[in-house]
Amino acid sequence: MGTDARARRRARRRGLATLVALAASVSQLSGCGLLGSPRTPGLAPPLSMTVTSPVVGADDLLTAQYTCQGAGHSPPLYWSGAPALATKSYAIVIDDSRAPITPYVYWIVFDIRSAATAIPAGGHLPGALQAMNSKGTSRYDPPCPGSGHNMYRITVYALNVAKLRDHGGVLRGGASLLRTWSAIASHVIASGRLTVRAAA
Repeated sequence: MGTDARARRRARRRGLATLVALAASVSQLSGCGLLGSPRTPGLAPPLSMTVTSPVVGADDLLTAQYTCQGAGHSPPLYWSGAPALATKSYAIVIDDSRAPITPYVYWIVFDIRSAATAIPAGGHLPGALQAMNSKGTSRYDPPCPGSGHNMYRITVYALNVAKLRDHGGVLRGGASLLRTWSAIASHVIASGRLTVRAAA
């Protein structure tokens, strides 16, 4: 085989390897919500954290006060079990994984200080920021349970950065849903989830 033919074969092999690597990267990014519809950030870390709420009963029913049928406040939450030394901040996502727009995000809060173990009703913590939700507002969008479907996910993420950031820099309040969700996915080290339902 001539030198030119061998060079062409090597170039084809390098090109194929590049395409395989690119395909793997696209697959990973789409799973983190960077491409297409947003999805839950990758949960490679074990769901080691515990998330509870005093307004969720033993039947996992979310009190109507925290839906559009009541005052529409964000629910109070408590969490524990995050890695003590590695955790620099927390983020909270409330979403519906089976909504027509999948998932529908009601609330994203980030830059919650690492010493925090709870967030009160209404979601006000010093220094914490809110990102855009699926409605296009940077605040809690109370869910409106309908007939046949009323399940919601409340997930707390422990992050390895004090200020949420991505390749574009530190995120500010009102950051886009996709950008914030993707940044959370890049920095999550542990997480816990509370799945609740709301009466129609």
